[in-house]
Amino acid sequence: MSISFTTSIVSRLKRDIEQMEKQLVDERKKKDKAQAKVKQLEKDSKKSHLPSDFSNKLSRINKLKTESEESIKKQALLTKQLVQKKAELQQHLSKEKHD
Repeated sequence: MSISFTTSIVSRLKRDIEQMEKQLVDERKKKDKAQAKVKQLEKDSKKSHLPSDFSNKLSRINKLKTESEESIKKQALLTKQLVQKKAELQQHLSKEKHD
C-alpha cells in the first residue's frame, strides 16, 4: 500500500477512535445521571403519601433503570468496537513504520 493511503486510513481510524471515546464518556454520564435520579426517586417515594404519587415515582424509576441498562449495553458495545479500532490502528501504524 502507498504511504498516503495508509496515512488516510490512520487519520480516519484516529477520528473514529476519538468519536467513540466521546460517545463512551457521554454514555457513562447518561448512566450515572439516571442512577443518581433513581436513588433520589427511591428516597422521595418513601415519603409519598398518595398512592398515585408513589405509583408515578415507581414508573419513573423503572424507566430510568431501563435507560441505565441500555446505556451499559451501549458502553459494552462501544468498548468492544474501540478495542477493535485501536488494534486496527496499531496494525496500520506498524505497517507505516515498516514501509
